[in-house]
Amino acid sequence: MNNFQFYSSTEFVFGKDQESKAGALVKKHGGSRVLIHFGGGSVIKSGLLDRVKKSLDESGIFYLELGGVKPNPRDTLVYEGIKICRENNIDFILAVGGGSTIDSAKSIAMGVPYDGDFWDFYCGKAQIQAALKVATILTIAAAGSEGSPDAVITQESTGLKRGAGSDLIRPAFSILNPALTCTLPAYQTACGATDIIAHVFERYFTNTTEVEITDRLCEAVISTMIKETPRVIADPNNYDARANIMWAGCVAHTNIVGVGREQDWNSHGIEHELSGLYDVAHGAGLAVIMPAWMEFVMSHNVMRFAQMATRIFGLPMNFENPEATAKEGIRAFRRFLREIGMPINFEELGAKEEDIPVLVEKFGLNGGKTGGFVALSSEDIASIYKIAAHASL
Repeated sequence: MNNFQFYSSTEFVFGKDQESKAGALVKKHGGSRVLIHFGGGSVIKSGLLDRVKKSLDESGIFYLELGGVKPNPRDTLVYEGIKICRENNIDFILAVGGGSTIDSAKSIAMGVPYDGDFWDFYCGKAQIQAALKVATILTIAAAGSEGSPDAVITQESTGLKRGAGSDLIRPAFSILNPALTCTLPAYQTACGATDIIAHVFERYFTNTTEVEITDRLCEAVISTMIKETPRVIADPNNYDARANIMWAGCVAHTNIVGVGREQDWNSHGIEHELSGLYDVAHGAGLAVIMPAWMEFVMSHNVMRFAQMATRIFGLPMNFENPEATAKEGIRAFRRFLREIGMPINFEELGAKEEDIPVLVEKFGLNGGKTGGFVALSSEDIASIYKIAAHASL
């Protein structure tokens, strides 16, 4: 196990009706002038937004609203939010929604005190030095942004989808009420579950040895998702299954399962080009890309994939031919994704094989290689896209 420092400052408030505490929590964490940031009509139709505003009113907290966040959140709305915050002396941003809303809120928070273009943080020109406080009321278990120091934004003019991170944008508090996720359509639920699983697999496939504790934590989270996701798709109002999924999503991305080990985020990076170009759901893109990545890199450490197959999917170990076990584990993962309604190839996703050169160019290696479990070249990434294009069960 490698040396590490683990820090998580977020206060998690979990359970039914906890959104009624929003005003008191904002006050507790030093907020006095709030921007409520949200997406479409669901938080309005459900009455959640009204409940949040009532809580802020009861605590005597000034607030303004900015809705309109889309999946794969855009920089254009971030610029609008930065302008509103500066003009109204906003000191706290409350994101009501899923990962897209939270990431947009984090981007506004980092952009307000910065003299330049907030996109500088996403293209590597600057590091985050200051940010407004952010808090969340989560409505979709998926991105893990409610507990992470990370955010992902799409630049609308170019279609580039990039990430930035700092402990300065970790949420001050996150309200997690599983009941708020019960109205999600099955497809969105499955996309979120796939994203959660991918967050864990990105940490699970590592070159670091002697990491049994985090291996077992990773396996427990993924096993929970494999059990609970079909249950909530069959019964959307299963609160207990929703609760397990919501907490799994948070655990998956606070990095408690990834400390002390080298990580691999190539599947996420490769997928970002798909959702940037086609505006597909991130989880659906990951369902297509991650098994393809697994097939491409499996030979690097066959025994780790065989471990996945036996410990997570319960397959018998073929000691004479571990590679057969490893391959069957990847097939089991694809079967699970199909079972919960996810696409498994380009055609099902709505992507085009002829666009692979464009996707590779947008990835932007420029003759270099990525890091991670296996360092990838542009040619390698093209090969993974080709596997994904033609994947089948």
